[in-house]
Amino acid sequence: MTRTPEDISHQLLDAARNAGADAADAIVLDGSSVSVEVRGGALEHAERSEGADLGLRVFLGKQQAIVSSSDSRPETIQTMAERAVAMAREAPEDPFTGLAESGQLARDWDVQALELFDPSPEPSADSLMQDALRAEATALAVPGVSQVSDAAASYGTHRVHLAATNGFSGGYERSSRSTSCVAISGEGTGMERDYDGDARTYQSDLRSPEEIGRTAGERAVAQVGARKPATGSFPVMFDERISSSLIGHLLAAGNGAAIARGASWLTDCLGQQVLPEHLSLIEDPYRPRISGSRPFDAEGLPTRRRAIVENGVLTGWTLDLSSARQLKMQSTGNAARGVSGPPSPSNWNLSLTQGDQTRADLLRDMGTGLLVTSMIGSTINPNTGDYSRGASGFWVENGEITYPVNECTIAGNLRDLLKRIIPANDARPYLSRIVPSLLIEGMTLAGN
Repeated sequence: MTRTPEDISHQLLDAARNAGADAADAIVLDGSSVSVEVRGGALEHAERSEGADLGLRVFLGKQQAIVSSSDSRPETIQTMAERAVAMAREAPEDPFTGLAESGQLARDWDVQALELFDPSPEPSADSLMQDALRAEATALAVPGVSQVSDAAASYGTHRVHLAATNGFSGGYERSSRSTSCVAISGEGTGMERDYDGDARTYQSDLRSPEEIGRTAGERAVAQVGARKPATGSFPVMFDERISSSLIGHLLAAGNGAAIARGASWLTDCLGQQVLPEHLSLIEDPYRPRISGSRPFDAEGLPTRRRAIVENGVLTGWTLDLSSARQLKMQSTGNAARGVSGPPSPSNWNLSLTQGDQTRADLLRDMGTGLLVTSMIGSTINPNTGDYSRGASGFWVENGEITYPVNECTIAGNLRDLLKRIIPANDARPYLSRIVPSLLIEGMTLAGN
C-alpha cells in the first residue's frame, strides 16, 4: 500500500520517540515535475523527476539535531531517528529552540479556498514542447532577433505534510506551470539578450507562449546599441520587472533572524517611518492561486494578513519562534524550512500601495535620468544600508526614452532611498510580490 506524506511524517515521529527524543517534528515533501527546452525548432532537453524528501528534527531538552533523506523505507526512518538523537546529544544547548505550545497551533484552515492546486489534467511533454516552440518561433519572428538561446516550459506538483509531537499535523498540495523565452539580438560583440516568462498555479491563467516570445524578442531588440550613461546624481526609476528587489532589501532588514543578530540597518527603526507616509506594505498569505499563499507556517502556526509597514511606519519584524523568543516577542507565523535545516523567518505574499500615476507619467516627470530594467550583482552593507548594484536599462531625456544603457552602477543608502520612493500604478496583481515601478530622485549613477 502506498504511504502518503502524512503517514510517513507520523512514522518519523514514532521512530523519534522510540529512539529517545523528548520532542520532534517532521516534514515530508513529495512531487513530480516535467520540463522541456527547445532550440532551433527542435527539442533540446526534456526531464521528468519524481521523488520524496524527508526531514526530521529531534529535541533533547534544548539540544536539537536535524537529519534528512530521500528514502522512506521503515529501516531508513529508524536509522534517521537514531542518528538524529545521537547527534542531538552532542549538540550545544540552544535556549531559544523548541516546538510551539499547543495554544499557538493552527487549528482550522480552508485549503480549498486558497486554490493551490489546479485539478485540470497534467499537460503532456509534447504539449509543453509545443508551447516552448511557439514562444521560440514568435520571438524569432521579431525583426532584429538573431537567435533564441532558450525557450522552455514546465509543469510540477508537490505535496507537503508537517507533523510534530505537540499535536500539529497538516498538509496541502500545490501545482505550478511556467513558460519562458530568452531572445538575443545583434551579432558578435554587439549581441544583447533579454527575456520574458510567466509562472502560475493554474494553467488557464498562464499568458500565451506567443505573448511571452514576442515580449522577449522586443525587449532584446530594444537593447541594441547599449552604451554607458553619464556619471552624476540623477533620478532613477526601477521598472516593475525589478522594483520588488528594493522592497526585498527592506524585508531582509526586517527579518527577525537579522534583528536578533544585530545585523540590520533597521534595528532601531521599529515604530518609525521607513517609507513615504502614504504607502503601506501588506503581507497576505490567503490570496487564491498565488505561490506565496499557505494556511500555516513551517512550525504549525497560523499565517495571517498583516501590515509590515502601515502609512510609512514599520510596525513589526518578520518572526519565527526562535527569533521571537530571542527578541521576547510573539511569532508572526512566518517560519519556512526545507528538509535539511531548521525553520527561519520568511515572508509570504506582499503588496505595496500603488500610486495614482502611470509609468509614463513618472518618466515624463523625471526629466533626465535612468530607467533600470535589469540588475546584476550587489554590494549591500546589512548594518548601514549602503547600497550599490550594477544596472542596465534606458536613458531618459526630457521625459522620453532615448537609448539603451548598460555597464553602470547605481548607489545610495536604503534608509534614505526608501523614504523617497514614488510608486506608479503598473504592478501586476497576480504576482506574489505586487510592487509597481518606483521612481527615486537623486541617486548616484556611475557610468562614463
